[in-house]
Amino acid sequence: MKKDDRDKKKENNKKIEKTERRTINGRPFIDFVGHRKFFISLSLTLIAISIIFFFVRGFNLGIDFKGGTEVIVQTDRLPNKVVSIAEIRNAITSIKSEYKHAKITELKPLAGGKSNVQRFSIIVRDVLSNVDQKNIFEKNIINVFKSKISPKLNPTIEGFNIVGGFAAAELKKSAFWAALIGTILLLIYITVRFEFIFGVGAILALIHDALITLGIFSIFYIEVNSPIIAAILTLMGYSLNDTIVVFVRIRENMHRMRGKPYGEIINLSINQVLSRTINTSFTTFLTVFVLLLFAGSVLKPFALALTIGVVVGTYSSIYIASPILLGWLERARVRHVRR
Repeated sequence: MKKDDRDKKKENNKKIEKTERRTINGRPFIDFVGHRKFFISLSLTLIAISIIFFFVRGFNLGIDFKGGTEVIVQTDRLPNKVVSIAEIRNAITSIKSEYKHAKITELKPLAGGKSNVQRFSIIVRDVLSNVDQKNIFEKNIINVFKSKISPKLNPTIEGFNIVGGFAAAELKKSAFWAALIGTILLLIYITVRFEFIFGVGAILALIHDALITLGIFSIFYIEVNSPIIAAILTLMGYSLNDTIVVFVRIRENMHRMRGKPYGEIINLSINQVLSRTINTSFTTFLTVFVLLLFAGSVLKPFALALTIGVVVGTYSSIYIASPILLGWLERARVRHVRR
């Protein structure tokens, strides 16, 4: 009788375990590990496309990284006419043909300032560091606004900013070192907090996120400036946070489910934290997406980088970091058995 009871108990435990695996907190159990080859192949394809565009098309580097001159022009707002960016572009092209590639954005009126004015930022690649060059450029801008657009605009130069070639090179170098040092510090932190193999999985996921996000900027030739680098570094921290949540659960389950296959442990761990990951990522996505919709032209690229990064970072914490960890753990187990 005792043996029959034990057999029944084992059978019941197996049924309970299977039921738990089919559902997690009332929702279907998803086999993330079983589809890892497809998603890793997808990521490798996206990374390959990004790298090709890095070399073939490059980046649309902003004034921060390439050097140039920005002039801010204020004009009166005419009763029956709104000055358009296309009109300004046509006007300044008469100064120099290369200015057709100038970055022109309309700025909001200053808080507490006049409301019946229009303000524009015009950025050209020329570094006009000489005083005479600066004066000639400002005079030419004023003249074309009056002659090519309207003599009633009353244009005035509100601001003039220069980023020289040396300063741009220093900014590029600083951005590179910031990203490199940040990555090394993150690897050290994860190694101390978990193990080195966890750190490798997390860092590879971060590199994956950065390459794909920058790849989109290269493909669509969106301007890359200092705020974009700040957004990438912010995303590295956000993505790492998501990955650590998954890794903490994996480590807990590795102690609790000793002897079980690593794939089973990792699959269960991801499913257990999936609701938390989706809820956190969705609320973050909504915030940055609203910023993307309503931000001015200066903040739009920054908001775009954050929006893309939140999606890519959530994806990588589930489909990239954990499968990399699984592959490493399985190889380590095989080496251990051979010894």
